[in-house]
Order: sequence, then C-alpha cells, then structure tokens
Amino acid sequence: MDLPRSFTIRESSHRLCNPFTSEKLAILGHAISPSPGTHILDLACGKGELLCTWARDHGVTGTGVDISTVFIGAARARAVELGVADRVDFVHGDASGHVADDPVGIAACVGATWIGSGVPGTVDLLRRSLAPGGMMLIGEPYWRREPLDQATVKACHVARKDDLLPLPELLEQFGDLGCDVVEMVLADQDSWDRYAAAQWLNIRRWLDANPDDELADEMRTELAAAPAQHARYQREYLGWGVFVLMNR
Repeated sequence: MDLPRSFTIRESSHRLCNPFTSEKLAILGHAISPSPGTHILDLACGKGELLCTWARDHGVTGTGVDISTVFIGAARARAVELGVADRVDFVHGDASGHVADDPVGIAACVGATWIGSGVPGTVDLLRRSLAPGGMMLIGEPYWRREPLDQATVKACHVARKDDLLPLPELLEQFGDLGCDVVEMVLADQDSWDRYAAAQWLNIRRWLDANPDDELADEMRTELAAAPAQHARYQREYLGWGVFVLMNR
C-alpha cells in the first residue's frame, strides 16, 4: 500500500503537497487560532507540514495518516526538525477508513477528498472523528473559470466538468451538507506556480540522476509538456482553497 513513485518524484522537494504556500498555511493557522492542546486528525497528511508547524506555533497535538511511506518518513523527520516529535504522530495507512479512537478538536483532509469519494463523503468521514463544536478543514479545488470543453477539463487533471464546482457553488454545497463555512484561505496563481513549477525542477533533477530508470521516458514526456499545460490550463482554470467548517 503506497503511492506510485511518480508522485514522490514530482513532490520530492515539497513540504506542502498541494498549491498552498507556507505563508498561507500560517495565515490559516492564525485565522482559526487553535487552543494549545487541541488534537488534530489530518487524513492524507502528506509530509505533515500542517501538524508540525501548528504544533510548533500553536501548541496543538496531532495524528497524521497517509498512504505514502515516503511522505510519512518525511513527516516524522520534519517533526524531529521542529522539535515537536513528542506532540505529533504519523501513521502509514489508508486514510479513507481511518476514524480517531477519541473525538478530536479539528479533523482535516487538505487536498485529498478522493479518500471519501468526493466532498460529501469526506465531510461524513471527518464528522465521525470530530468532537462537538469542533472544526473540519477541507482542502478542495474549484473552477476559477468555466472550462470551455472536455479537453480543458482533462488538461486540468479532472475527469468530468461536474467533478468540480465554481467557488460559490462549492460554498453552497458545504451548507447543503449541514455545515457553516466559518473561514477560508484561498490559493492564488502564484501558489499554483510554486506547487507546479517546483515539480518540473524535481523531475529534471531526478532524470539527470536516473537516466536509465524504467520511469525515465514517462517523466521526460511529462516534463516536456507540463509547463505549457500549466500556464494554459491549470493556472487559468483551477482555484484551490482550504475551507473551515463547523456542524450546524
């Protein structure tokens, strides 16, 4: 049980495996100001940057779950680096079935709602771990601009246009699921650039070091097409944000 190697190649230098910068993650933390000792469950936690930096900056504790052994290893190393290894724990496992043993103050899935087969299922999953009065954090893409055709949808790595919503409709969907949206921090085009462009350098460095690897041709083809595809499609059509929800 692990992520394909191509994911860890692309995101080898990333601390955040989504189009969110460290500055925006800090803004989100200060916006919701979790009380010291608040326990956070972070499903599909990636490299654990949310838990580790918020443990350092806000005194929270937390558990992160991710399917990638590489990312879990990086998360544990980050916890040691920031001196918070006694406050956060990282578990290698399938986040789609993970429910906390005890209710948590914050339940998060930042950029991986496929673990619940979409937003409704992910909200339902997070609710199963959430203490009364707690917060859910959902990271989710949305359409900045309406895609003109299926080719645009596919170039944004989305299967069907209806798989994403425009921002107002996404916020309404949260309401339809019985949630109040109490905060949000949105990525911008520069955030997308930092996420996407860093992947190109990671791929190129990997190709230089591994020219005969079985994935080399696939990664070379991706690198040749990715910059223009990002500029033409993802950068223009895709938004992304973290939305803070509370049960009504």
